[in-house]
Amino acid sequence: MRAFVLILAAMFAWCGAPWAAETPKRGGVLTFMVPAESPPSLDGHRENTFANIHIVGPFYSVLLRVEAANPGSGRYECDLCAAVPEPTDGGKTYTFKIRKGVKFHDGSPLTAADVAASWNKIVFPPKGVLSARENWYTMVERIEAPDDETVVFRLKFATSAFMPALADPFSFVYRKKILDEDPHWYETHILGSGPFKPEKYETGQSMSGVRNPDFYRPGLPYLDGFEALLAPKESVRIAAMRSGRAMVEFRGFPPSARDQMTAELGDKVTVQTSDWNCNNLVTPNAMRKPFDDRRVRRALALALDQWGSSAPLSKIAIVKTVGGIVFPGSPLAATKEELQKIAGFWPDVEKSRAEARRLLKEAGAEGLKFELTTRNVDQPYKYVAIWLVDQWSKIGVQVNQKIMPTGPWYAAMRAGEFDVVAETLCNGLVNPILDTQKYLPHEVFAENYAFYKDPAAVEIYDKLLREIDPVRQRVLMRAYEHRVLEEEMHMIPIFWWNRIVVHHGTVKGWKISPSHFINQDLAVVWLDR
Repeated sequence: MRAFVLILAAMFAWCGAPWAAETPKRGGVLTFMVPAESPPSLDGHRENTFANIHIVGPFYSVLLRVEAANPGSGRYECDLCAAVPEPTDGGKTYTFKIRKGVKFHDGSPLTAADVAASWNKIVFPPKGVLSARENWYTMVERIEAPDDETVVFRLKFATSAFMPALADPFSFVYRKKILDEDPHWYETHILGSGPFKPEKYETGQSMSGVRNPDFYRPGLPYLDGFEALLAPKESVRIAAMRSGRAMVEFRGFPPSARDQMTAELGDKVTVQTSDWNCNNLVTPNAMRKPFDDRRVRRALALALDQWGSSAPLSKIAIVKTVGGIVFPGSPLAATKEELQKIAGFWPDVEKSRAEARRLLKEAGAEGLKFELTTRNVDQPYKYVAIWLVDQWSKIGVQVNQKIMPTGPWYAAMRAGEFDVVAETLCNGLVNPILDTQKYLPHEVFAENYAFYKDPAAVEIYDKLLREIDPVRQRVLMRAYEHRVLEEEMHMIPIFWWNRIVVHHGTVKGWKISPSHFINQDLAVVWLDR
């Protein structure tokens, strides 16, 4: 397992601005852009969208996180814990000591009971409470707080996927007393122990926070506060950056926007780039005909020229690499040769499209018409959706787009109210075994919106989750990928993202990572003014 972590650390070494050894300055308010509408709720346990973590993450603490100074390394550091523990009991028991003297923003003490209650809500959510990553923790048997300073995770079996899952940035620690009274309270309210305290929230407009004077990490945060401006339109965000109204957008800009800003602002801005643990997904609704037919799903995949389209699309959108279900470059990812044997990745696009037309005719779906539901966010959702419509037209399929704001878009997916949805799979710390749970049936993984049944895929995945040898993990991952794509084509992965963050040179202390979810508490960010 340690060798595997070292491989990941080398593989995900970031490229971009140097982590300069400068003396941080205190003060100032960081204004940044968030390219989305308001998130469906303020509860990080419930949501998957960056819109949640970018505007509320700075208000919360977590138990464990990735290294802030090297977020692509695959290594961890404590937030609320006192030290990163080594597992005992053959890798099945993790015992954490909790920092002393931590307070929630209302002045109440934070203890191990609050940590355990928060994690129990994530791992074992009460009836009627949605936990977006509940299925990440199927290995957990129980979570205990034997005293005010100790939290114990007891696992059913040892797995290399557990520690990365603990570092999930959405795992905010909430107050047990509030959860006991109303587990839905945090969907509309904020009370954390993070580096900032909430100041003002205007739905659909902005979120602001001020320094928490009682923050438990000495000398932090450096900033007096922050203001997050919600703006789905790219032109609005670029204008804010050009005028100096905003200093950074943490999610990422497309190459054209980067080129525009660097041409106009020159050395006033800095650019950081990284591979991105996000990819686009085409998700047919198996509860609706004809998408319950494997032949139709396979035809939709075969119509797509991913190899020929990646280069031109990467010039206008935040997409780049062609890959399967695993983050490209990971030891568990398919090679190009392995990938080209899967429908949707064949190197001969004309042969592929001829087979797509044949399958549609065989399935009685010639002249297929359907609605593609997509998110009202420019990058890369709208760009990819336009590309999809064009690609499907080449096999005689007619598609209309239905563009929805973030909240209704999630609601439509969760309710199964769509024909085909253009969605994304984004994760924090690269953890291929858990990252690929998205391809498990909805009854096993709640955030799967294709609504199919596949006991064979579940069986392969269960073996993968329990395997700790990297070589055998790779064999099982190929079998799992082959099942969900080549054999069934339940969902269609298209293009992994390329992260490009442009920020004013005055913004210091922030370092890019393969995820726009991690490193967003802003505790170590400072302004060089």
